[in-house]
Amino acid sequence: MNELIDVFPWSTNFDTGIAEIDEQHKVLVKLINQLATHLGNESDIDLLDKTFVELADYADYHFQSEERIWKKYFPSNSSLKRHKETHASFVTLVLELKAEEANKPINEVVEDLLAFLTHWLAHHILDSDMRMSKVVAAMQAGFSLESAKQQMNKEMSGVMGGVLDTTISMYDHLCTRTLDLKREINERSKVEKQLRLASSVFENTLDGIYITDINNLIVSTNPAFQKITGYSAAEVIGKNPSMLSSGKQDPEFYADMWKTLSTSGYWQGEIWNRRKQGEIYPELLTILPIVDDNRVITHYIGLFRDISHSKKQQEKLELMAHYDVLTQLPNRILLADRFRRAVAHSKRTKTQLAVCFLDLDDFKPVNDTYGHETGDQLLIEVAARIKASIRDEDTVSRHGGDEYVLLIGDLDSFTQCAVMLDRIIHALALPYSIGQQDISISASIGVSLAAIDDTDLDTLMRQADQAMYQAKLAGRNRYSLFNTEQDQLVIQKNIRLQEIKQALADNEFCLYYQPKVNMKTGEVFGAEALIRWIHPEKGLIPPLKFLPIIEGTKLEITVGNWVINEALQQLKVWKAQGIELEVSVNISSFHLQSATFINDLDAVLAQYPTVDTQYFQLEILESSALGDLQSISAIIKSCIDSLGVNVALDDFGTGYSSLTHLRNLAAKTIKIDQTFVRDMLDDPDDYVIIDSIIGLASSFNRKVIAEGVETTEHGLMLLIMGCDRAQGYGIARPMPASEIQNWLKQYIPDQAWLACANKRRTAKEDKVMLFRLALNQWQQHFENNIQSLPDNIENWPIMKRSKCHCGIWIMRANQEQMFAKNWFQTIVDAHNAIHDIADDLFNKYYASDIAEAQAGLKGLSIAIEHMSDVLGECE
Repeated sequence: MNELIDVFPWSTNFDTGIAEIDEQHKVLVKLINQLATHLGNESDIDLLDKTFVELADYADYHFQSEERIWKKYFPSNSSLKRHKETHASFVTLVLELKAEEANKPINEVVEDLLAFLTHWLAHHILDSDMRMSKVVAAMQAGFSLESAKQQMNKEMSGVMGGVLDTTISMYDHLCTRTLDLKREINERSKVEKQLRLASSVFENTLDGIYITDINNLIVSTNPAFQKITGYSAAEVIGKNPSMLSSGKQDPEFYADMWKTLSTSGYWQGEIWNRRKQGEIYPELLTILPIVDDNRVITHYIGLFRDISHSKKQQEKLELMAHYDVLTQLPNRILLADRFRRAVAHSKRTKTQLAVCFLDLDDFKPVNDTYGHETGDQLLIEVAARIKASIRDEDTVSRHGGDEYVLLIGDLDSFTQCAVMLDRIIHALALPYSIGQQDISISASIGVSLAAIDDTDLDTLMRQADQAMYQAKLAGRNRYSLFNTEQDQLVIQKNIRLQEIKQALADNEFCLYYQPKVNMKTGEVFGAEALIRWIHPEKGLIPPLKFLPIIEGTKLEITVGNWVINEALQQLKVWKAQGIELEVSVNISSFHLQSATFINDLDAVLAQYPTVDTQYFQLEILESSALGDLQSISAIIKSCIDSLGVNVALDDFGTGYSSLTHLRNLAAKTIKIDQTFVRDMLDDPDDYVIIDSIIGLASSFNRKVIAEGVETTEHGLMLLIMGCDRAQGYGIARPMPASEIQNWLKQYIPDQAWLACANKRRTAKEDKVMLFRLALNQWQQHFENNIQSLPDNIENWPIMKRSKCHCGIWIMRANQEQMFAKNWFQTIVDAHNAIHDIADDLFNKYYASDIAEAQAGLKGLSIAIEHMSDVLGECE
């Protein structure tokens, strides 16, 4: 509560000797002081009005009390009449002053009222009421009315009159001076509060701040400045901020910076500086001028933050976006960019450009026989040999699996290309020594020459792919040049296009829906719409059998629009049934960038006014990343801002999505590709990729969902990693819309997921749980293989103890000092024991001693149980 302002301090000089009158005077004085307090503290108008009304009401009550007392002693005297007239004039004057609210600010009106009330009440008490009370006191002492008046006049004359005038004058000045002082105190308090706030921000912000004078010499820094740069305030005050310069920016950069600062009034940008210890780091710097009351610059303020972490994240994702994780070769995005450059060069120099599609012969048996790790090493070595066989200006890109794409330019004739291809085929056919194994493998290559007037990479790659299959049919370990005979395939494609078009007209297509769930809560929040072709003779035809045929055609747009309409119609039906699900549809790059996409989508949405667009999501397919980013960004923004639909980036992590997309595309959801999810329990590389994607999604405030969740263990690992949303066969297979309602009624959330999500664990417990999941998966995979015949085995779990999930986990646990040294060695020994047994069983299995290998599984199980016990003791 605010302290009361005494513009009218009470004094015993105001005592009349009549208790009832004195008490009422004190209340009036208190109300006047309250009114002054509200004015001085700038209270709201309602509070001022309320206090004023209370004062007016009480004054009226006081006047009636006085008049009742005076009437008793002056029933018909002129003094009583004058007293009543004084009361009436008070009310009149107060109402007149209050009426000024219409012409003056309320604060000024209240200030005038206070001045009047203070003067009037002081005069009323000290003069009018004092005279009346003295007469009453004399009459009570036995004097007659006339004698009492004479006695009163005697007491109120002379020195007493002077005291009266002086006191009234003093109270007039006291009111004004007190209010002025209170206002000044309030203003100073506000300024001091603002200064304290500014000082707190300056001292506690995580951003570095320095202030320079007009000569650009540092006069002040905050604690964050020292934390980031390593320099204390004493070391930099009086020096130019250029002492932090890394030397990476030239003088022209700084000249432009000061020019921008002068013309625009501020400068912001990334700059590289050097810490006291010598380390160079990037920072985001903002420079602003500080001006005085005359708009003259007196100082400059620099605000900066260390962006080293975000730069590293950017580099990490850019690497993932443009290069294959395994071989470090360019991926499709970089290949497309280099193709455009190569075409431009070819046109300028009138030379030929060859697109070559290379596929290893019989790679799968090698991968199955020697294991996933050996297969990966072979792919890396193949990449190295291809690079060594081509020129620096040529490009080799990993297309996926055991496939590579080459761009060979500056060719005067195909003969030059043939020489290079022979060299590659010979180099790849030489034996490979990987670990303890000597492996031989060959390659088949298809070649397509780019025409000067028609240079489409997708077409050339399809032609080269077709030629590659011709090379395999011709005996492998060779190359084949695309020829006109392959144009017959185009005819076949046109026939298929007509079949698909007719199927659409005959209503042979339908949508299946695959539910999406929140593993943490058990909620089914959405479903992905997936097109299916129900052929009257061939039955259900999966999308991969017909969607690639319509890619890049008008029919692709027609089919895409049909899918959107069907999905919206289903949303309408489900809403009527009380089912609220977000439905997502896949949109290709070609469809997304079609001229009428936004208008078509807007029109179809208008046909379903009852459908809330927030429940409709577009999944931008991986191929969209090959399109024009600026165009795609604008389209996505229109979809979200203008049409209100949601957008997700599909198949994220396959190499077709990059930090550029995250930064420039407004998609709210990232979908982790199923190829990573399915193998994450077996392949540490896939685990690392998923972990990075989840981290990036969090950094960019994006939702993340994983597809391809096929087991409870997949879900548990994702939950621990921070991904709550999922879809996959482990939840539900795609189903017709008619089955969704019944499925929802019968769906029971995975209890292991709910238990995992709702149990609090330490970071250490999370990592141990991840270890157990990886260990159980490894055991199950290994035991299944041992129990199977060799011909039925597709691949083995990672057998090398330092490269398997558990081996990598143990290495990181050691780096992070997760366990005491004695426990750590116990874990290492237990892990080695598992691999010792597994290696022995593996060798027996491939020595055709399958029965003995199967019999040894019990020992392996015991070793794994021991590892589990060790982990339990460490928790």
